[in-house]
Amino acid sequence: MKKLIEAREAKVAELDGLVSELDEMEAGEDFDSKFARSNELHAEIKEMNEKIEEAREAAETLKAVKESRNELGVEDEDLGDKEAVVEVNEPDMYRKGGDHSFISDAWAARSGDFKAQERLNKHQDFEARDVGTGAFTGLVVPQYLVDEYAPIARAGSPFYNAVPKKDLPAFGNKIEISRITTGSAAAEQASENSAVQETNMDDTLLTVNVDTIAGQQDVSRQALERGGQPGFSLENIIFQDLVAAYYTKLDNLMINGSGSSGQPLGISQVSGINQTTYTDASPTVAELYPKLADAVQEINSNRFAPATAILMHPRRWGFLTAGVDSSNRPLVLPAGNNPDNAAGVGDAAAYGQVVGSVLGLPVITDANIRTDLGAGTEDAIYIAKVDDHIMFEDNLFQLKFEETNAGSLTTKMVVYGYVAFASGRYPKGISEIVGTGLIAPTF
Repeated sequence: MKKLIEAREAKVAELDGLVSELDEMEAGEDFDSKFARSNELHAEIKEMNEKIEEAREAAETLKAVKESRNELGVEDEDLGDKEAVVEVNEPDMYRKGGDHSFISDAWAARSGDFKAQERLNKHQDFEARDVGTGAFTGLVVPQYLVDEYAPIARAGSPFYNAVPKKDLPAFGNKIEISRITTGSAAAEQASENSAVQETNMDDTLLTVNVDTIAGQQDVSRQALERGGQPGFSLENIIFQDLVAAYYTKLDNLMINGSGSSGQPLGISQVSGINQTTYTDASPTVAELYPKLADAVQEINSNRFAPATAILMHPRRWGFLTAGVDSSNRPLVLPAGNNPDNAAGVGDAAAYGQVVGSVLGLPVITDANIRTDLGAGTEDAIYIAKVDDHIMFEDNLFQLKFEETNAGSLTTKMVVYGYVAFASGRYPKGISEIVGTGLIAPTF
C-alpha cells in the first residue's frame, strides 16, 4: 500500500504542475496535449485511490481476524507473511485548521479552478456514498464540519439525542421493518392425548419513508471567493447556522411530524398510543403527579416493558420545580439536596439533557414540544420506551450551490441529509398526557 500511495502522490504532483502551467497558457496545440494529459492523470489517480481503499479494507479485515484469533487463543502461524499489516493514515483533504476551505473550493471548482477541483475529487473518492434518490446531487460535506457543529446544534434536538441511531441503507427510498402482530401462544392441555394450543405467529411490514431534511441560505460571492484565506473560516460563519437549523427541525419532526408530505412520523402522531388526560382549570403538581404515574403504568401494562424517559417542554419542568407543599417546601428539589418530601429531584437550570427524575425516570426537556394544543395554550408530556424508536440516518451531509442572483452577487448554498425515523414499531410504548391541566403555567 505504501508504494501505491507514493506512486499516486507522484502523479498528483505531476498533475499539480500541469494545472499550474494550464492556468497561464493560451489555447493552442501544446495546451490541448497538456490538457489531455491532465485528464489521463486524473483517471489514473482515481483508479489508484480505489486500489488504495481496497487495500486498506483488506488490511482492516486481516487485522480484525488476527485480533479475533488472539482472543480465542489460536496461533497465527498459518497467516504467514500476511500477518504484517501496514497502516497508513493519510491526512484528510479538508480538516480543521487545514490549508484549504471545502466551501471555497466547492465554489471555485464551478468556475474552472483545476486545483480546487482536484482537491474535491480526492475528497469525494474517499468520502462519497451513493444514495437512493435523485432529488439532490451534491458534494459530501467533510465529517469534521458536522462533528464540530453538531454539539452546538444538538442543544436544539434533545429527543433526537436520546434515540438509538443506525446507518441508513445506501440505496432505496423506503425501509421495511417486520412487525409481529400475532405471537405464539401456550395453554394447558385439557387431558392426556388431547390437542395442545396452536397459534401461528403472524407479522406485517412497517414501511418507513426516507425523508430529506434541507436548509439553504444566501451567501455573497465575496465570502465565497475570498472566504477561504488563512485566519478567516467561511465554514464557521455559514455551517453553524445550517447544522443547527437541520437538527432542530429534525427533532421537531420526530415529535410532531405527520408521516406525509416528506415528514417523518412523529411520536405524537403514531396511531394507538396510550392517552392520559389531565383536566383542571387550576393545575397543581400534586394533581399532575398521579397522571404521570398513570401514563407510566400504561406502558408497563400494555407494552410489557418499562418506560425509560419522560419528555416535556421546559415550561412544564419549570412548573414542576415551582411546585410547593402546604409548608412552601419545593416538591422537586435541586439534585444537591436530600430528597425529603420530594416528588422528584433535578436541576432546574439545565436544558436539552436529563434535567432530573420523576417516578424514577429521567426527565428530558425539549422546546420542540408544541405549546399550542387544546384551546391554543396547552403543551403535552410524553413518556416512552425510547429505545423502541430508531433513527436511520446518512451521516454524510451533501452540499450544492443553486443559481446565482447576478444583480446582487448572491448565491444560494443548500445543505441536506437523508433520514428515516421508525416511530411506529410499538405504539403502546408511548404515553401522551394532554388536557387543560397543561395550559401555560404561571409563576
